[in-house]
Amino acid sequence: MTTKAERTKQFILETAAPIFNRKGISGANIDDVLDATKLTKGCLYGHFESKEDLALQVVEYMLQNNAEKMMININRGKTAKAKVFAYLDYYKDPLETHIKGGCPVFNMAVEADDNNPAVKEKVTEVLRQGQELFVSILNQGMKNGEFTNKLDAVGYAFKAVAAVEGAVVLCRMMNAAKPMHGLIKNLKAELESYTI
Repeated sequence: MTTKAERTKQFILETAAPIFNRKGISGANIDDVLDATKLTKGCLYGHFESKEDLALQVVEYMLQNNAEKMMININRGKTAKAKVFAYLDYYKDPLETHIKGGCPVFNMAVEADDNNPAVKEKVTEVLRQGQELFVSILNQGMKNGEFTNKLDAVGYAFKAVAAVEGAVVLCRMMNAAKPMHGLIKNLKAELESYTI
């Protein structure tokens, strides 16, 4: 059972996440969070030491939330191919992401690249773990006889993640999901070409 303080902190993180995801760490401010939560500054600072502490915890929340939702999707697949397809399908609607404002991993990666080492470290770790998971799924597929050993697991995983993340941004800028559908179809077809 969670305490009232824990529930309040969780409410703040959930409410602040779309603000930070849309505006970025430098663009979001405490007043935005206070307006959205209807809490007092004293209450907010009772849970977070500073805006920097709030931002770091919001980033942790967004990255963890994204990873959990992604894993639920991936784990629905019974085969390696189904798991990869589930990963790709997770991004099929770049205009309606699960946290408003686009992919939090990409958004935080761009913002933290040179300006926020703590956030950069967290995003880097999430990306590293994601790549390792993707590669392990492809390798398991080759081991299970789903894919030929001509599949470059590392190369395909990197290309798929880079293409999908980039497409999220482009589709959001163009306000169109159709290009993402075409990209996903092409990535699936490429993987199909290695299916035994």
